[in-house]
Amino acid sequence: MGIKVLWYLTAPDGQVPWEADGRWHTGFGHLQQLAGAIDKLGYYGALLATGADEVNVLAASVLSSTQRMKFVAAIYPGLIAPAKLAQIAQTINRFSGGRLIYNAVNGNDKMLPAQGIHLAHDERYAYSLEYWEAFKRLYAGSTDGYQGKYIQIAPRPADFGGGSQRGAAPPRYAPFELWGAGTSSAGVAHSVQSLDVYLSFANTPQKLGDKFRRVGAEAAKIGRRLEYGTRLQIIVRETEEEAWEYAQYLVDRTSVEYARQSIERQLPPGERFETYVSPDPQVNRNLEQIRAGRLPKARDYEIYPNIWTGPALHGFNVLGPAQGTTLVGSAENVAARIREFQEQGVGTFILSGWPLIEEAYRVADLLFPLLDLDHGFEVPLLSPQRKPQASLAAAA
Repeated sequence: MGIKVLWYLTAPDGQVPWEADGRWHTGFGHLQQLAGAIDKLGYYGALLATGADEVNVLAASVLSSTQRMKFVAAIYPGLIAPAKLAQIAQTINRFSGGRLIYNAVNGNDKMLPAQGIHLAHDERYAYSLEYWEAFKRLYAGSTDGYQGKYIQIAPRPADFGGGSQRGAAPPRYAPFELWGAGTSSAGVAHSVQSLDVYLSFANTPQKLGDKFRRVGAEAAKIGRRLEYGTRLQIIVRETEEEAWEYAQYLVDRTSVEYARQSIERQLPPGERFETYVSPDPQVNRNLEQIRAGRLPKARDYEIYPNIWTGPALHGFNVLGPAQGTTLVGSAENVAARIREFQEQGVGTFILSGWPLIEEAYRVADLLFPLLDLDHGFEVPLLSPQRKPQASLAAAA
């Protein structure tokens, strides 16, 4: 069975967007161009992450620039009432031909209070469970309302909708697809009940596969079966040497301060940057150099063949794989790692590299022909001389 490959549709952009001198000033025109490129190149879709731009507005605003890509929009439950979110999703899917997916994001103890949500960790997941259940019912066309501990919605009156024809049945929609994550016990319990695709930041293939199997065992207990996906940065080039040269360029453009800030966010509770000791000797060697005011060489962050924890927009994961984990290598190297992840149960890959448009083209050109893609349409071949995976398999 093939895999799905998605890209990243968001700001900021630039060659080194985690540093001020490497970040571009981009606007709506740039996002339109990016969405058009993702669609044209044949990506299954793109992640619209939480950030400066409201994701429903962003998805709706670039529909006319696209024809087939999916929009995986990250949503915090509670910021929009479930009845209103259902109406927004119905509208976008009606206008787009059903191309909207939500990525359920449950946030953290620092971020959510700043948005007016004050729930303890486990309670957030209990609330989210009700929120998405109510949303799915309303999205599908139910008029019965919803009564839960946190969410109470009255049944819809017969004349709801103003201009709609009195007594007419509400339109019915196909089940809404929900992606998301959750690693804690409460997060896994929420995930196996609510999600269709369970996501995780990448690790080594075996460790990520072990995590997915644990989640799958919990889903099986309630008679459900999930699909699985991961989020990775990517540096792919014609040769492995070129890829690692570019990784070194990114390290050279990155400040020690960014490394330190990223490490401090990743430290276990109660630990300090100055004194933390990792069980991994290489991590400790890297930490000592950073404490001395210099960054180690790019290859010092390689934790597995072609899997790298060097600097990225989403963090410099010196202590171990997390949001910024990156695939680095030739197209053949990276395709081999992707197939290794696939063998561990990963069917969906959300990738990004910067600048976003330039790297989207590079990945589509170099990597797509080597992968068995299942996007629901024929993926174009940018370079005619590159043979697609299906042709290679047929010739073997």
